Amino acid sequence: MTYSIALAGKGGTGKTTMAGMLIKYLVEKGKTPVLAVDADANANLNEVLGLDVAETLGDAREEMKTGVSAGMTKDIFMEMKLQEAVMETPNFDLIVMGRPEGAGCYCAANTLLTQSLERLIDNYNFVVIDNEAGMEHISRLTTNDIDILLVVSDPTRRGLQAAHRIVELTDKLALNVGRKMVIVNRLRDGQSESLDQALDEYNLELAGVVPEDLDLQQFDLDGKPTIELKKENEAVKAAYEIFDKMLQG
Repeated sequence: MTYSIALAGKGGTGKTTMAGMLIKYLVEKGKTPVLAVDADANANLNEVLGLDVAETLGDAREEMKTGVSAGMTKDIFMEMKLQEAVMETPNFDLIVMGRPEGAGCYCAANTLLTQSLERLIDNYNFVVIDNEAGMEHISRLTTNDIDILLVVSDPTRRGLQAAHRIVELTDKLALNVGRKMVIVNRLRDGQSESLDQALDEYNLELAGVVPEDLDLQQFDLDGKPTIELKKENEAVKAAYEIFDKMLQG
């Protein structure tokens, strides 16, 4: 049985970094094979994971628009392109949705992603989906049939308000989501009391908090894959404690 975890949240909260830490955690805990899915049109999960992207589902969609080879059906073509789009590593695989079809629209690429996941998902113990920032992916039902929706927020009222709206929308759309939890990222000393008040106000289940960490920020500024952060790093340790509780609860 494949266990699926989707990450969401407003832009700039560190959602993709958390997705990378979760993949790192699953690999180190021996919960492989793991499939990482970059469902963000502004794809950068590969950078967190230290990988170069050669092929995306968006590339396959564009190629299909120009026509497939004679004697090859679209289904066969897409199956071939799907295999090419899966980036394999010894510890996890990655598939990237790619850029939008046009200004503000990437429904076709999203449809390809959904169909691809249906074919791939049974081959993995865990699937980690890094969604785009905001709420658009929720309304397009790409975050359906998952075990945990993990919403990442910064320690601000706007971040928690966005998290509340995302969770609220999944309820309104009656999506098949098991648990809906919030990680508060980049917490500074002295912010805990205000955080607790805001969480109560928005009725959010807190998975845990990750402190602001200068080493992590420096990794990002230097363009280093944050998946290479040591387990002794304070942000990594905090995230691992959250994942331990989350997957045991």
